[in-house]
Amino acid sequence: MDVTVSSWLVIALGILGANLPFVNEKLFAAVPLKKAAQAEGSKGWRKPLALRLLEMVILYFIVGAVAFALEARIGNAFPQTWEFYAITGCLFLVLAFPGFVGRYLRKRR
Repeated sequence: MDVTVSSWLVIALGILGANLPFVNEKLFAAVPLKKAAQAEGSKGWRKPLALRLLEMVILYFIVGAVAFALEARIGNAFPQTWEFYAITGCLFLVLAFPGFVGRYLRKRR
């Protein structure tokens, strides 16, 4: 796999990983959560925002591990400082914006 393909793969994984917590009600899109006790007539149980954010942080580290593995496979993996992680964390939050808007800010009619 060359550098261009691996770069686009990391970008695609970042977009997918950032939006995944907001597009479904399962944990990591695979593990169904137990339904809480709810009143009759409600539309179903929803994942709380705190759980979605925790899931997004875990997916950030998973995407970072994949990116590090691809970088090490291409050549030398460069050591990073805290600035790198601050910038990539903020970028991951920006990539999550479409999923957040679709889940919390869009009007449901």
